This record gives sequence, structure tokens and C-alpha cells, in this order.
Amino acid sequence: MLKIVSENTLEELSQKAISSPRRRMNYNYHDDLADPINRMLNAFEPGTYVQPHKHENPDKREVFILLRGSLVVVFFDGQGAPTDFVLLDQKKGIYSVEIPERAWHTLIALETGTVVYEFKDGPYLPMNDKNFAPWAPQEGQPQCEEYLKQLTDQFYNR
Repeated sequence: MLKIVSENTLEELSQKAISSPRRRMNYNYHDDLADPINRMLNAFEPGTYVQPHKHENPDKREVFILLRGSLVVVFFDGQGAPTDFVLLDQKKGIYSVEIPERAWHTLIALETGTVVYEFKDGPYLPMNDKNFAPWAPQEGQPQCEEYLKQLTDQFYNR
């Protein structure tokens, strides 16, 4: 079946992300979670917290292609120190990043309406999809907001 990404699709998804308590929303293009390549739109709003994680056992690659807005991908060492910040921003001419297997990372939305097309090795199994960083707050904890602010400040002050 033909699958098209349109401005209307991006706008509808962004509106759902704005309304979501998590401040993000995805839309799957793969028909089955067992698909060997998961493909989805992911809308991120400023303030959403994605707990740092890696994809290991099973190892998975992840690719983000920016469709609109701006997004920082933060990479970490095993102790939780940021090692790299990759800014996806069309105005800067940086559109995509491929995250290697076993790489600690998180995402920070800098603009409202930020949407990426994401590809990730499948299948998606919630019990082993992500290995969450033990040195970062779990989603929903009160420390998330401060931790996200610290990472954002580190990006801007580097």
C-alpha cells in the first residue's frame, strides 16, 4: 500500500503531541510490530522527556530524518556524561542522523512542531526494545524537567 507523508499528516500529528501529556506522538507506517524495519513519524514538542537509552540485546540501529522543526540528539558515555550533541535543523543543513547499535542517546525538541521520520530495526517488543540509562531519571519522575533543562543548557553552552 502506498504511504505518503503530507503537511496535513505532520500538522495533525503535531497537534496530537501538543495535547499529549508526554508532549510527543508517533504514527506507525509499519503494519505489524514484528516488521523487520519499523518506520514511523515521531512528533516532539519542547519539554518532552525521552529517558536516555540504548538498543542492545537485541542490537538495533535507529535513523532520524528531520521533516520540520529542530531536534538535538545527545550521545552519552556509559557513566552518563554527554559526549556529542547533533543538531538536526534544516536551516543549518543537517537533516539526519543514524544512531549506531548500543549507543546511549536521547532527544531534545527545540521547536514546536518538530517531526522526524524514524527507521529502526524491528521487531518492536516492548520488553526489550530499550535499555534505559540507570543514571538518568525515569520518565514521569519529578527530576525529569531539571535533567532536561541541564542537557539543553549544556547544548547551548558548548
